[in-house]
Amino acid sequence: MKKFIVSLLSLFLLFSLAACNSSSTTNKNQSDSGTKRDAGKDEKVTLRMAWWGNQPRHDYTLKMIELYEKENPNVKIEPEYASWDDYWKKLAPQAAANRLPDIIQMDLSYITEYSTNNQLADLSSFYSKEIDTSDLSQNFLDGGKIDDKYYGLTASMVALSYQYDPELLKKIGIEKVPADWTWDDYIEMGEKASAAGLYIDNGPGTAPDVLFNYYLRSKGQRLYSENGTELGYKDDKYFEDYFKMYSDMVKNKSILSPDAIAQVKGLEDNPVVKQQSIGLVQWASQLSGLQQIANRPLEIVGLPGPNADKGLFIKPGMFWSISNSSEKKAEAAKFIDFLTNNIEANKIMLGERGIPGSSKVQKALEPLLSPVQQQIFNYVAWAENNSSAFNGPDPSGAGEVINLLKNFADQVVFGVIKPEDAAKQFRQQAEAVLAQNRK
Repeated sequence: MKKFIVSLLSLFLLFSLAACNSSSTTNKNQSDSGTKRDAGKDEKVTLRMAWWGNQPRHDYTLKMIELYEKENPNVKIEPEYASWDDYWKKLAPQAAANRLPDIIQMDLSYITEYSTNNQLADLSSFYSKEIDTSDLSQNFLDGGKIDDKYYGLTASMVALSYQYDPELLKKIGIEKVPADWTWDDYIEMGEKASAAGLYIDNGPGTAPDVLFNYYLRSKGQRLYSENGTELGYKDDKYFEDYFKMYSDMVKNKSILSPDAIAQVKGLEDNPVVKQQSIGLVQWASQLSGLQQIANRPLEIVGLPGPNADKGLFIKPGMFWSISNSSEKKAEAAKFIDFLTNNIEANKIMLGERGIPGSSKVQKALEPLLSPVQQQIFNYVAWAENNSSAFNGPDPSGAGEVINLLKNFADQVVFGVIKPEDAAKQFRQQAEAVLAQNRK
């Protein structure tokens, strides 16, 4: 395990983040070095903390907050949490009103946009002070680096995976999903699942960019260009082929339709939990929560190929960021340090958000890992040796591009538009958004 973690962290040498537009300046009244930086132990402090996730994540995060408040009785942390979709819908108007929570769980798809809009604080001045970085590699820290500033502290390391119910899989005559399976195998499994009244996958659903980007990478392409000013693939046939496959499988009832997925509000509603779907694609760390609610053994494997190793990547699972509007940045930084380095807090979390960066925390967790948590750690170790370099965070405007992609994907599935027409219109509209990143 130790050898794996060391080599996994070395992967961050590849995370050389492209410079993104971030030319705005910080208001002096919101300066990281302001007079409100050092709160006394007796000063009452209230912090707002926001995160997305499922119910198990909400539950253990609240326990971590409770532990912090017990150790720091002058601090009160107000939680604000939601599912993935609802989270960003709530965050956007708060950002527009300059009322973001003090502590924000941030994603790669949005960190560039929020930092470019001067909504996130640079964490540099807090490193080695409020936030102990002595047990974190520079490459780990650089995961949240944009234009020589640190807008997020990497919270974990994750990889995409296909998670499935082995007993349901046996019902369609297949013992195990092989590590070298292909999209043809995936389609065939879907046909067998449909014939048995089951689904093979939840499908791209609310995050089509994730799977489409994997598909593109496996073809030697990428969703965004390196400088973030246009799409990263030139041939629209990639779009046509992928979303035609998706549409055909929805029509064949091999994959859940977008409207069916929209009804899934929590893990309890997940088709895998309800034994309606054999599996789903999601980040490896999410296996723990899924299995906890399903209450039965699940398996984990890589995604379909060919060239799955080119498509797969290890990335920062998420970041901890501080809003630029926060009047208690130093206190917020102390809590981020707690989330990152406190062993007792991480014993509560047990790697659910992904593999932690601190070697001390990793070592402390090893004897406590359940079989499913060990599955996750072992899978990410496998993924490390069967993946390629991460492309870095999404460019500014990615959130809008993702919404466009979802809209066109839904239209293709429902037969409103042909894949070839959707591909052209998506390119036109997406590149109009990305063109704004040109300097």
